[in-house]
Amino acid sequence: MLEKLYIVIPCYNEEEMLPITAKALLEKMQDLVSEEKIHPDSKVMFVDDGSKDKTWEIITKLYGAIPYFTGVKLSRNKGHQNALLAGMNTAVKYADIIISMDADLQDDINAIDGFLEKRAQGCEIVYGVRSSRDKDTQFKRGTARGYYKLLSKMGVEITYDHADYRLMSKKAVLALAQFKEVNLFLRGLVPMVGFKSDTVKYVRNERQAGESKYPLKKMISFAIEGITSLSIKPIRFITFLGFFIFFVSIIMLIRFLITWAIGNTVPGWSTIVISIWAIGGLQLLSIGVIGEYIGKIYLEAKARPKYIIETNLEEEGE
Repeated sequence: MLEKLYIVIPCYNEEEMLPITAKALLEKMQDLVSEEKIHPDSKVMFVDDGSKDKTWEIITKLYGAIPYFTGVKLSRNKGHQNALLAGMNTAVKYADIIISMDADLQDDINAIDGFLEKRAQGCEIVYGVRSSRDKDTQFKRGTARGYYKLLSKMGVEITYDHADYRLMSKKAVLALAQFKEVNLFLRGLVPMVGFKSDTVKYVRNERQAGESKYPLKKMISFAIEGITSLSIKPIRFITFLGFFIFFVSIIMLIRFLITWAIGNTVPGWSTIVISIWAIGGLQLLSIGVIGEYIGKIYLEAKARPKYIIETNLEEEGE
């Protein structure tokens, strides 16, 4: 029995890229249907994440003209991860399997065939993994690898060189919906779901139009979100650092007492100033890390909705 596939694509100000993406995905969906790899009622679901351009207008036109397209509009911009989750939680009502990807077509759509093959072998989750980072700058390549290693050391289970290009079964998406946290980092949450999983390697393409929605500032913010949402090791590190500084201070106290006892005291203004600045900096850093976690507790305690759907074209078409 053929499974119904929904491809979920978050969109934010993608009016330049959407026509290109829609054309490529239409051809891909038609090929998959003709090859009897997916159900004829399979669709591409665009999720408008509060765009300020003509993104939603383009989505509604595609929906009205071509049965392979549908869309969801959020009431306001909630960020990539929330928009992706909104699309997945909506698509799971109609689909048997869901593939998530970005609108820029940097994720090779031909990898979908590999996803479906792995699915046929019984996988509930299939991760799209970049085969290389040769097209990245040396800075981006180095920071990305360092970040994945840091996450692993923090105890976060994550697939190296995987973004949000993945296949999930209905069963897996419903399991993911049981995670209620407001601070989302799906690359770390999805592996927690469990079930049989595998990877498919692909070559990442260049963006064909529009601008990247992840400049350096957002990438840093996203990286911090990933660490603090899934690990408490930074706070434990502060505890160990406190013990270490206390231990060093005891040693220094003994040293100063011995120096005083033998009458070899020397005024040490530089030592005092350096100590004050060092301890003060560590205290501020520690307060900042703790504050980051307190802020997350604050947001989780409020339990605000992760997104609000303004329009679901699937429901309007029923």
